[in-house]
Amino acid sequence: MIEAFAPAKVNLTLHVTGQRDDGYHLLDSLVVFTDCGDRLVIEEANELSLTVTGPYAKNLGDDPDNLILRAARMLSGTKGARITLEKNLPIASGVGGGSSDAAAALRALSAFWSEPLPDAPEALGADVPVCLRGFPTRMTGIGETLSDVPMLPPCWLVLVNPGVQVSTPKVFAALKDKQNRAMPVDLPDFGSTHDFAAWLNWMRNDLETPAMQVQPVVATVLAALKTQKGCLFARMSGSGATCWGLFDDPEIAQRAADTIAEQRPNWWCQATEITPI
Repeated sequence: MIEAFAPAKVNLTLHVTGQRDDGYHLLDSLVVFTDCGDRLVIEEANELSLTVTGPYAKNLGDDPDNLILRAARMLSGTKGARITLEKNLPIASGVGGGSSDAAAALRALSAFWSEPLPDAPEALGADVPVCLRGFPTRMTGIGETLSDVPMLPPCWLVLVNPGVQVSTPKVFAALKDKQNRAMPVDLPDFGSTHDFAAWLNWMRNDLETPAMQVQPVVATVLAALKTQKGCLFARMSGSGATCWGLFDDPEIAQRAADTIAEQRPNWWCQATEITPI
């Protein structure tokens, strides 16, 4: 038996810098991972199967084309394994749950079957290569170009999702300007979490405004985070609807998460730490 962790992927920045002729958007994004996420268990079996448990199991369904099964077939179409996914992250929420699950499945099944990782994991989705890395990374192009970033200071996030799914194509369609400024060529060294928050304030998520047009509740989530004591900065992740607040103290972050959860019991709310390099 092998266990694997599929962490939440959070876009701290997301600059849309262009669009290719084939329709794919060009991005420049600072991506981090956290200590909350989904979990996979791989066990011996004659056939390949997937069972989904956890709080968001019913939202995922039993699609035979699930990214985890596609990842398994990419490694070996004939070997068997019993895969159990504990689905703790909301579906279609902007924290890369499906891509992170696929990456965790690739890592675990590669070890389980003694098979090398595939040469083109991006065939499973543009976010899968960065999820295979699993630590703070600058992601550019359509997601295929990954580069190291300076060491980040200790950071804690409060992740909040209002329980609505956001269509990524609809959000991109609502984005009026698709030729936007990228992040600076060289990212600075951050002396403290406060310095990092100040720098993030100068960066953007270009999908935040169009996501609010598609799902206005995103603005409500951001307002809830920004009013929490100790929140240094708040922004939406990916194409939404999950938003994050940045904190420099784990206890303060947890109190903020508890406050929002008490006020909005139907929202998903999680205090978590950014995983360092």
